[in-house]
Amino acid sequence: MGKFVISKRKNGEYQFNLKASNGQVILGSEGYTTKSACENGIDSVKKNAPDDDRYDRKESSTGKPYFNLKAGNGQIIGSSEMYESVAARENGIESVKKNAPEASVEDES
Repeated sequence: MGKFVISKRKNGEYQFNLKASNGQVILGSEGYTTKSACENGIDSVKKNAPDDDRYDRKESSTGKPYFNLKAGNGQIIGSSEMYESVAARENGIESVKKNAPEASVEDES
């Protein structure tokens, strides 16, 4: 089972990472000014993760595949790492779909 980990950045902003059961980060958030906004971001990921249409499949300037997860309003709520292949990116998306909806939340802030 996956888990969301809330942490605090050096600049005081809150962020979350979604980790798969093996501990690997599969989705990271932007910085939030308040913990409640960060928690709302987690709720949005849980709600939107199962919907394939919410994933924006991209390629970096160096040619590496990655994805953004977007909310219904089009705002990015999480971004993946850079992958070595399109197949690896698709596995990452499937992992978010599987882990996010029931993931626990661990507050390390």
